[in-house]
Formats: sequence, C-alpha cells, structure tokens
Amino acid sequence: MDRRTVLQLLASSAVPGLLPAPAWAQSEFPSRPLTMTVPFPPGGVADTVGRPVAEAMGRALKQSVIVENKGGAGGGIGMGQVAKAKPDGYSMLMSLSSLVVLPEADKVLRRTPMYTLDQLKPIARFTADPTVLIVRADSPWKTYKDFIAAVKARPGTVTFGSSGNYGTMHVPMEQLKAATSSFMLHVPYTGAGPAVLAVLMGQVDAISTGPSSVMQHIRAGTLRALAHWGDTKLAALPDVPSFKELGVPISYSQWSGLFVPAATPEPVVARLRQAAKFVAEDQRAIQSLASAGSYFQYQDQPEFERFVQADARNMAALVQRIGRVE
Repeated sequence: MDRRTVLQLLASSAVPGLLPAPAWAQSEFPSRPLTMTVPFPPGGVADTVGRPVAEAMGRALKQSVIVENKGGAGGGIGMGQVAKAKPDGYSMLMSLSSLVVLPEADKVLRRTPMYTLDQLKPIARFTADPTVLIVRADSPWKTYKDFIAAVKARPGTVTFGSSGNYGTMHVPMEQLKAATSSFMLHVPYTGAGPAVLAVLMGQVDAISTGPSSVMQHIRAGTLRALAHWGDTKLAALPDVPSFKELGVPISYSQWSGLFVPAATPEPVVARLRQAAKFVAEDQRAIQSLASAGSYFQYQDQPEFERFVQADARNMAALVQRIGRVE
C-alpha cells in the first residue's frame, strides 16, 4: 500500500473529535460573552436602541452581550474597530445610518478611510426613525415657520449641534439648509448625547435627532419638536408636522442595525440572525423602545443588505452635494 493510499484511509476514518478547530468552534457558538460596540457616547439613538437589544440577545444566546461605547469621528472609530476585529461573531456593531455616509465623506476629504462597507456584514435592522427638528422649549420659536424666519433674518447666527461631521444629525440639517437656501452654523460634538445636552444647556439653538434620544425631555417640557423628516405621522409625536407637509421636500431616516466583520462564518451569522429576530419579537425589548419613543422596524439580513446598499448609493450622492466639511 503506497503512502497516498494510507493517508486517504486515515482521513476517511477520522473521528468527529478530531475535526478541524474552526468547525468545532462554530458548533459551540457562543461559548463566552459577546461585545456590542456602540460607536457613540451614551445617550444617543444607537445607545438607546443598543442596550435593550443587547439584553434581549443575551437571553436568546444564553450569554451576556456587553455594550461598549466607543465614540469619536462621528462614529467612525467604533465602526472601524469592529470592521477590523476578529471575525468570530463575538465582536458586533450597533450602527446608525452614518455607517454608509462616512466612507464617502473620507473620499471627499481625501483621507485614509476608517473602514469600507465591504468590511462589514449586515445581520438585521432594528429601527428606522425619521429625525426631528428640536429646540429648547423656552426658545422664541413655537413653530417651524418662526424658526426658519429667524434663520433667514440672521444668516449664520442660529446654531445647530450634531454627533459629528456627516453624521445622522448633521446630514438632515444640511438637507434643510439646501432646500431652504439658508445658512446655520454647525457645531459638531462627539455623539448625540453631548449634542442633546448642548441644546438643553443653550450652547446651540437646535438639533436634528431621532425621537428616542429626546422624548423624555419633550415630555418633561424642556425641549420642543418643530418638524420631522418623515413621510407620515409619527406615532410618538402625532401633532408634529413633517417637512413635506410644510412644503419642504426633504426626508431622512436614522436607522439602526447590527453588523459583524465580513468574514464571520455563516453558521455564526445564522445564529446571530436568530437572536436578532428573537429581539424584534420580544415584548420586554418592544416595551423598552416604545417608552423611549421608538418602534422596531425589523429587517432580516437579505432585506437589510439590499436596504444598506440602496441607502449607501443615495447618501453618496448627498455627501458629494454637501462637499468638503472640516
């Protein structure tokens, strides 16, 4: 019997316990706690969505899911960290729609990209809330008409805060400026939480953000919503008009979704998809989001992947129109 025949016989008689390590490891997933990176400071939409999602996924996976806030560069630092992480399923990203904007912004700014979209694999979308134009409740602007009149009367003196250049709080305000031929001064912060605090403290005049990061302040009477970027009435704010109702043809959705490094094995991806679906149907998670003024608009991986690709194309065109912002 020649050497080649002996090797073939040995291979065919291999016992299950001697399977290659990666195949064995996948069958055991997850065998330890997972990390969900939220690429913004606490208090913003990604954090508001990420924490109940992490808690429910932990129950589904029977392992703890630890939320790690990693802010900076409009979310790019945390996004890049997960894009380059070991693709074993233990490093997840809870991202907002700025994920598809920042690579195009890097091109406009001629800088080394923090990550590319093909480095990340979508798992599921959880929410897709229109952003809302917010001012302090004690501001002189009771309506959008009051606000835009002041903006046009004093160009460059009305300020707005955001979670960073080209982020989900910045882009809709640039849409508004372009649609109304107006100018407001942009003040970027490290995340939605600090930007919300800035408008509360009077450091900036306005912000655009998802309802979930400001609902408690609206209910407390410290902030006021003037208009929103949606196409239909908002369940959380039914009396607030959309820009389209006000004659301004703009819309913007601040979606949140789960991603992993692109090379994550399919059996692991399938397990995470199961856990994400569990979250979207979990009453505890549903109630937690509803109390914050948001609702699940779940998409499983195939639909979400198509959604991300389409949004990336739309946002690339918008970033090119916005141009260079330092």
